[in-house]
Amino acid sequence: MANSAPSGPSDYNTKIIEEFRAKGGHVGGPWAGITLILVHHIGAKSGIERVSPLAYSLQGDGRFAIWAANGGSPGHPNWYYNLKADPRIKVEVDTQTFTVLAQELDDTARAELWPKLLAQYPQLSEAQAKTTRQIPVFMLTRQD
Repeated sequence: MANSAPSGPSDYNTKIIEEFRAKGGHVGGPWAGITLILVHHIGAKSGIERVSPLAYSLQGDGRFAIWAANGGSPGHPNWYYNLKADPRIKVEVDTQTFTVLAQELDDTARAELWPKLLAQYPQLSEAQAKTTRQIPVFMLTRQD
C-alpha cells in the first residue's frame, strides 16, 4: 500500500522516540531542527507510564518550556492531565535523563513568555488560531 500512514499516534510517537534515542536526541523529517524532549508521565486514570515527544524551548537555569497545543484541537492532550495529576516526572533531553517538576504557568507568566515562544515556534500561532481554548504552557524545572 503506497503512502501508508502509521496506524495511530502511538506508532507515530514510537518511531520518533526510537529515532530520538538512536540519534542522541535528534530527529529528522518534519521534526528536523526542532528541539525535542521526551516527557515520561503517568496516566492519571490508568497509572501506566507513557512517553510523549514534545517540542520545547530552553529557558536556562535547568528549565524547559513546553506547551499543550495538541495541534490546535479543542481539548488538551492527555499528557496535560497527567502532568497536572503528577507533576514530578522524568524527561530525556539529548542523551540525558533526569527528574523535573512540571508547573503550569499562570496567566501573567504565560502572557510574558508566549510572544517569545511564538517567535521561536511560529506554528504555535497556527495551533492557537484553530482553537478557542488558551494553549497551556508548562515550565519544567530540573530537580536533580
